[in-house]
Amino acid sequence: MNYRMISYYIGRILLVEGVLLIFPAVGAIIYGDNTLLAFAITIAALAATGLIAVKQKPAKTNIYAKDGYVIVALSWILMSFFGAMPFFISGHIPNFVDAFFETVSGFTTTGSTILTDVEALPKSLLFWRSFTHWIGGMGILVFVIAIMPKTESHSMHVMRAEVPGPTVGKLVSKLRATARILYGIYCVLTLVQIVLLFAGGMPLFDSIVTSFATAGTGGFGILSNSIEGYNSTYAEMVIAVFMLIFGVNFNLYYMIIIKQGRQVLKNEELRWYLGIVAASVIVIALSLISGGTHAADAFRLSFFQVSSIITTTGFSTTNFDLWPVVAKLVLVFLMFIGACAGSTGGGIKVSRLIILVKSGFRDIKKAINPRSVETVKVDRRTVDEPVVKSVSVFFATYMLVAAVSMFIVALDGQDIVTTSTSVIACIGNIGPGLSAVGPYGNFADFSVLSKLALCFDMLAGRLELIPMLMLFSPYAWSRKYS
Repeated sequence: MNYRMISYYIGRILLVEGVLLIFPAVGAIIYGDNTLLAFAITIAALAATGLIAVKQKPAKTNIYAKDGYVIVALSWILMSFFGAMPFFISGHIPNFVDAFFETVSGFTTTGSTILTDVEALPKSLLFWRSFTHWIGGMGILVFVIAIMPKTESHSMHVMRAEVPGPTVGKLVSKLRATARILYGIYCVLTLVQIVLLFAGGMPLFDSIVTSFATAGTGGFGILSNSIEGYNSTYAEMVIAVFMLIFGVNFNLYYMIIIKQGRQVLKNEELRWYLGIVAASVIVIALSLISGGTHAADAFRLSFFQVSSIITTTGFSTTNFDLWPVVAKLVLVFLMFIGACAGSTGGGIKVSRLIILVKSGFRDIKKAINPRSVETVKVDRRTVDEPVVKSVSVFFATYMLVAAVSMFIVALDGQDIVTTSTSVIACIGNIGPGLSAVGPYGNFADFSVLSKLALCFDMLAGRLELIPMLMLFSPYAWSRKYS
């Protein structure tokens, strides 16, 4: 393992985080909310740590797969640690574990919160809180690859470890150009949403931070009752549509740019994604109508909440914890599924669901006729057997991590719905769960142990499990496996 290069890479990432913190620091000056010192201390700490790490570039600059995973895992933990400092130093979140939980939730685009009164935060901290969603949505390391010169030879392992989905590749021949294309699309879509929300009457600050949270599919709101607080059907629909947009594989947007729209329409993951959304909206709407909700309201509420949960954003326009059992069960299923691979959303991913379903049917056919040769195909192309196997292993590991976490959280003595959905919401990067952690609840009453376990879940879910599991595995650090 190339320890010097790992340290050098992480140092550059921390320096980038320090630069990004200048934006909320400027906000502290504009709004005069007495948080400037907290941001200044954090920026100074990041600058000092980063400069020490990058003072001397290693002679050996190779980065291998294991190094890439360790860089990604350590970077996200350290970014969250330093990112929590403004909340803690300013005194607005006096418990550092709570501040760390809030920041991890931000960077991983989860949206779970320990805050009981979010509106009490000053605007600079509200901006930083939502900005972490936007930074973490596409990935800070992808951003670093986009701006760092001459990273082609060793950055692919880093990008593979961070970008969500079963596989990741280049859109164009140069990895740096690929990262720039991804961030270019990301920025344009974010700006379009800001303009649309502002044009619809939402205040500019609210439009910006809401768009950050939507783009990163994070879901941090700046009102205690989330999007419901704006009481605007127009804003709801704009946000709902953009949540779905950011839940689509960004490669498809690039294909549209290069005029390959027909290939986009044939994309099997996109069809499954939209089909699951449509079916879920109908089922939930019908269950709400049967309970006495007006049809128009039922479909509006259903469409927004389905968009929010399947993309793992976590915004809410109603207390869905009061919905019929069928509706809540559909939402729980959507929590597991998540958005498309290569999007800013979390969860298991639609592409993996497709492979799991098709491999299941293939095994049934082979059991009936052992001599038959069956393959798993997606987009009419055969999926390599190692990919099929890796998806099955990912699913099994995902469920195992969730089960272990539920046992840890259960030590707090919460009810089973709160315990189970809190873990599902965190490992799936969704935000709200049900019962005490529903859309009108929070995670403030959990113990320190449970909060740290849920922090691990959020990081593991955002980084597709392997980087976090490898970081705490003795095999990653043993010279025998170097």
